[in-house]
Amino acid sequence: MANVYRELFRAPGTVAFSAAGFVARMTMPMTGIGIITMLGLLRGDYALAGAVSAAFTLSTALCGPRISRWVDRAGQHRVLWPAAGLSLLALGALLLCARYEAPVWSLFVCAVLAGALPNMAAMVRARWTHIHQGSPRLHTAYAWESVVDELTFVIGPALAVALSTVLFPEAGPLAAAVLLALGIALFVPQKATEPPVVRAEPQAVAGAGRSVIRNPSVRLLASVLVAGGAIVGTVDVVSVAFAEERGTPAGAGVVLSAYAVGSALAGLVFGARTPRLPLPRLLVIGAAGTACTTLPLLWADGLPGLAALVFVSGLFFAPTMIVVMGLVERSVPAPQLTEGMTWAITGLSVGVALGAAVSGNLVDRFGPASGFVVAVVAGAFALLLSLTARGPLTRTPAAGPAPVAAGAPTADGRG
Repeated sequence: MANVYRELFRAPGTVAFSAAGFVARMTMPMTGIGIITMLGLLRGDYALAGAVSAAFTLSTALCGPRISRWVDRAGQHRVLWPAAGLSLLALGALLLCARYEAPVWSLFVCAVLAGALPNMAAMVRARWTHIHQGSPRLHTAYAWESVVDELTFVIGPALAVALSTVLFPEAGPLAAAVLLALGIALFVPQKATEPPVVRAEPQAVAGAGRSVIRNPSVRLLASVLVAGGAIVGTVDVVSVAFAEERGTPAGAGVVLSAYAVGSALAGLVFGARTPRLPLPRLLVIGAAGTACTTLPLLWADGLPGLAALVFVSGLFFAPTMIVVMGLVERSVPAPQLTEGMTWAITGLSVGVALGAAVSGNLVDRFGPASGFVVAVVAGAFALLLSLTARGPLTRTPAAGPAPVAAGAPTADGRG
């Protein structure tokens, strides 16, 4: 398995853009929880903190696909700095407003503007697609990126909370802003691996100039990830409540780590193998596994048992995410690849927020165990969607290899 991933990074520039992308994408998971921690410490109002954080998350969901659409039309190097610059200025203003007790409305305005954040996970995946288009290594690259996603969402929130509680309240969001600036500064100059802008004629691509979300396959795949994200958000909230109910709040970290480790290990193993089944069928299998492994969560008893159950549940998350990305790459035209991937990742983020909100409501009313009902319903919904999507996805013609600009490096590094 190690040899497969070593081969993946032999293409020139892959280590550099992957590392820079990792630094930049830490901002997303750090900012939401960082805002909650900061405002909770400064103003003591967690309802306000949650609302401002939700405004940021919703803004990223709305802005991300549009920014990626501009990237597809103009190129990463032309769009990433202006978008990141606006987000950085808004984050800085948010910190000042929080520190100097500005009106509540100003917090929401700054949070919404800070949501003009480039979706770096999609930017990195677009570069992998450009380099390994048509190669089995692309499957491995998507697997690697799913593991990186897990790492950012495990490390990022914990780092933001630790900085804000140990140093000063604004330290978490401030660190997120610094990492964004550093990551973009390292990522954008790497033009050798940047996907070229594909100038498609309107008659060559059906619906050219329109948002890729109008593509039924993209809507179905994004919806599957909304359901998957709802499971993740539920596990986050219920694990914390479960641990607090048993008097061991620190145990929530063990449970959440178990879920991430299960997902990451499964992603690495799945990515090291070449799929022999059609992707639509793999999607159904992944969704079925996800749905089945949410059911035992309803009868979790004790933190060790819960950690074991979420570990098993996590085994299906990364492989399903990898399959979805492979289907997106196959379902959208090359000129709209970044936007298509961003819609999928946006679906995941929306699902996480939705799952956390609904399960949190159930936990407050009926206790921690009741929150897992949301995970069960979301798992069933994911399975239903994947069964519905199998026909359309099977009929979807491949998008075809992305045209390579003259002089651009191919998978073996030659121009």
